[in-house]
Amino acid sequence: MKTLQINAVYNYASTGRTVAEIHREFIKQGIESFVACSMSRDTNEDIYYIGLKLDVKIHGLLSRISGRQGYFSYFATKKLLRYINSINPDIVHLHNLHNNYINFPMLLKYLAANKIIVVLTLHDCWFFTGKCCYYTEYNCYKWKKGCDSCIGLKKDNTSWFFDKTNKNWEDKKEFFSKIDNLGVVGVSDWITDQAKQSLLSSAKVIKRIYNWVDLDIFKPKDTKQLKKGLGLEDNFVILGVSSDWGERKGLNQFIELSKYIESRNRIILVGRLKDNIKLPGNIIHVDQTDNVDQLADYYSMADVFVHLCSEETFGKVTAEALSCGTPAIVYNATANPELIGEGCGYIAENKNLQQVVDYIGQIKKNGKEYYSDNCRKYVQINFEKDKVIGEQIEMYKELYEMGVK
Repeated sequence: MKTLQINAVYNYASTGRTVAEIHREFIKQGIESFVACSMSRDTNEDIYYIGLKLDVKIHGLLSRISGRQGYFSYFATKKLLRYINSINPDIVHLHNLHNNYINFPMLLKYLAANKIIVVLTLHDCWFFTGKCCYYTEYNCYKWKKGCDSCIGLKKDNTSWFFDKTNKNWEDKKEFFSKIDNLGVVGVSDWITDQAKQSLLSSAKVIKRIYNWVDLDIFKPKDTKQLKKGLGLEDNFVILGVSSDWGERKGLNQFIELSKYIESRNRIILVGRLKDNIKLPGNIIHVDQTDNVDQLADYYSMADVFVHLCSEETFGKVTAEALSCGTPAIVYNATANPELIGEGCGYIAENKNLQQVVDYIGQIKKNGKEYYSDNCRKYVQINFEKDKVIGEQIEMYKELYEMGVK
């Protein structure tokens, strides 16, 4: 069985780390594995790169002008198809394709014409909407029957002038219907249920396979020196982590939260932040890092992990924090509640900051140790790396056997 994964990035950010971990595990198990991506970081591995940075910039501009994200990068995609021809994979596993680097119609038509098994992982909702990666904040469910008059036109995959969401949705429905052997992976029960109500509902297999956590990396650690270096020895530490901080990831809510926490509490936000954003004195900013050991240090140092994003298909940062023995507080929205097992933290009403403040107080009162064992055990049972990647391999085999028949 020969596999090819395609994703925007490799070996960084949550989806890039996921692709890298699948790739390395497959090679370890003797499965022929290949990866194609637009960008990677800090790797000497044999990866196929799709297009150039200039291609991405041109694609992004044309997408904003036309409202057709994923319809450009013609020459880069043509080269990719030649590469796919040369390796002749049995299965092509598609991750994020909406980052201005690939021609979606060309790729899907090729896969259908060549009878290649296709697996989609729903890291967000783009595969079954007219353009949006998320829609619950708009309370928009037109995607169930066909998108139009998009109220999120200026958000995910921005269109400056034209609403082409209906045509985009119709195209996706047509392209996916022509894939004879299509498998869909939802990374949570929530996104899997959404997929079953979407244009992907006719896939041969739709299965929930959680994202995973490497328990050997994300584990409780002694972080006294880190805490001392940050001058936080006597502080209760509230942690938030995101690749990029913005409104959707809850930055504004963290700033608001900072007004209500106790004086000896400190908030640490790890992730990229725009230079023009001024943070209150009790919020410490740490720049984005893809060093997993460093991330594990921050998770372990925190007394509580707080996730104030209402739109998540999984929420890997929450699972990683739990794996380091740190209790978490999340909103009761999308996939977030699935990550909080009994004794692992608290689920607040969506956008209810006062409840978040109260739960922070409860964790401070009980102490982190009150929750730590439950947090670690919940991750071991549900998100352990070998177990979850094993489920992915079993899905591959199931689809492969269907293809052989």
